[in-house]
Amino acid sequence: MRMKKILSFVLVFFAIGFVSAQDDLLNQLNAEKSDVKEIETSAFKGLQICNMQSTKLTAKGEWYMVVSHRFGDITQGFNNFFGLDNALTKIGGIYGVTDWLSLGASRQTYHKTYELTAKYKLANQEIEGFPVTIVGYNTMDVNSELKKAANPGVKFNHRLAYTTQLLISRKFSDSFSFEVTPVYLHKNLYEYGLEQKDQFFIGSGARYKVAKRMSVNLEYAARLATTEGSMSPYHNPLTLGLDIETGGHVFQLVLSNSQPMNDVAVYSNTTGRWDGKRQLYFGFNMYRVF
Repeated sequence: MRMKKILSFVLVFFAIGFVSAQDDLLNQLNAEKSDVKEIETSAFKGLQICNMQSTKLTAKGEWYMVVSHRFGDITQGFNNFFGLDNALTKIGGIYGVTDWLSLGASRQTYHKTYELTAKYKLANQEIEGFPVTIVGYNTMDVNSELKKAANPGVKFNHRLAYTTQLLISRKFSDSFSFEVTPVYLHKNLYEYGLEQKDQFFIGSGARYKVAKRMSVNLEYAARLATTEGSMSPYHNPLTLGLDIETGGHVFQLVLSNSQPMNDVAVYSNTTGRWDGKRQLYFGFNMYRVF
């Protein structure tokens, strides 16, 4: 009988200890869970808002094929068959090296431009915590259209132009996202008197979801120091877009006063206007993920 009492005491002691240890373990797990920051989902569905880059990146190991097309000036009507006569095309690829870094390359008919890109995430928007997503973006353009016969003094470095961009976005709700983009642009070869060698811009873009798989996008970029005036043919780019999500890719329809699609030309060489003085360009961006 005495042995049974001792055994009962020991069992109760270990049971109490086990429950106490279990509670401590649960408390520890809950504490560790509270330290984990929950990341907000991407503010934009496409890698681009319209012409501008969004803060969305490719995932590690993903390969995107990019095809973009801009018809000619649709305001000329039948004179150029609503832009079909002089369209521009871009084709390229983007690879996700890691979840925070992607590299891309493309070839475009505008100045027979080759464009290399790097996109890298610096910070994530958190559901309860850091308020914005921050992404860096760099481009390098190579103008392969320049001919030495017409430009005897041209060297390889004259063909190069660059942009450095900081993409800052916030997803305010499931329906609305907004982005601000400071841009530094440099050209080794530029049109003296019409533009500057070094240029600065502030871009902004927004997305508003209008259906389960559809959103309306708007973007605009303004020069901070400008040579715009009676002599300059270049204007600030303004673009309206429509995102359509389908299986495996995002299809974007765009209407812009910029026909070129490389970042350098979009920001610094936009010739169209939205004030009724012609030159508007319709087109699309198509991304296919593999």
